[in-house]
Amino acid sequence: MARVMDDSDILRATRRISHEIIERNRGIDRVILVGIHSRGVPFARRIAAQLEDIEEVDVPVGTLDIGLHRDDVASRPTPVLHETRVPTDVTGTVVVLVDDVLYTGRTIRAALDALVDFGRPAAVQLAVLVDRGHRELPIRADYVGKNLPTSPTQRVSVKLTPHDDTDGVWIEETS
Repeated sequence: MARVMDDSDILRATRRISHEIIERNRGIDRVILVGIHSRGVPFARRIAAQLEDIEEVDVPVGTLDIGLHRDDVASRPTPVLHETRVPTDVTGTVVVLVDDVLYTGRTIRAALDALVDFGRPAAVQLAVLVDRGHRELPIRADYVGKNLPTSPTQRVSVKLTPHDDTDGVWIEETS
């Protein structure tokens, strides 16, 4: 396994994404972050902390489990479900979905399906730590920490504290 991002790289990417969110939305007064389980949640919390440091305003952070919204739910083992908690009605807000890795786009499609249960946002934006390419659906991230071209035979592993014991991004061959 080759490490492609360490804790300082992740911090820089988080800061940059936070500034981009502020600039694009002309502030953060209508912004809500929603992290997709599992590592999108700690990444969303890190972005929120950066936004709060910059703007001196609390940013609501929610968590979203997409297990029952996946398009392959019937062909997979029974999913382990996590807490979904969206702190407020999303109607009229800008929801920034946050995930660790963007690959085929199917996780984000499922997240969009799950999100409509909580209202109708004015806009939905996507922030990811790593975009590895290989899209199967027409989905694009608005904010990207690192573009990491990969082959389909590779796997990208993200570890983020407190979910894991360390911070970093690794790439490995799977076959």
